Amino acid sequence: MTTGNETDVLIEELEHFKQEQEKIRSIIGQIGGSSAAKRDRCIHTAFFTALVVLLVMDVLTHLKLFAIPFPPLFSIEIAILLVSLKIIFMIRTQTRVAHFQFWILNSIEFRLNDISRRLGSLEKQE
Repeated sequence: MTTGNETDVLIEELEHFKQEQEKIRSIIGQIGGSSAAKRDRCIHTAFFTALVVLLVMDVLTHLKLFAIPFPPLFSIEIAILLVSLKIIFMIRTQTRVAHFQFWILNSIEFRLNDISRRLGSLEKQE
């Protein structure tokens, strides 16, 4: 049976757990919720569209169907720039995910150490 003091401790721990859960939800929302997925999809679409437009313009220029007032290799340079920016964007996103995973694992380790410490103190009391 639990006494009133133990019940109060359990209620306090439950409230602490709820606070941590809300904190994690807010952090997940900051890192990448549904709005971030939509934004990422728009960015991916923009990069792909820009590369396709550059490819079509370059092919049409080489077939002499379209005249671009830029140097011949300009579209390749712009394509390389766009691909480089896309890679930077992907690395940045992956870094944020890795940081979040590290934060979660660190939080779990902290909790395990806390539980281990409590278990040790309970064993000493008995």
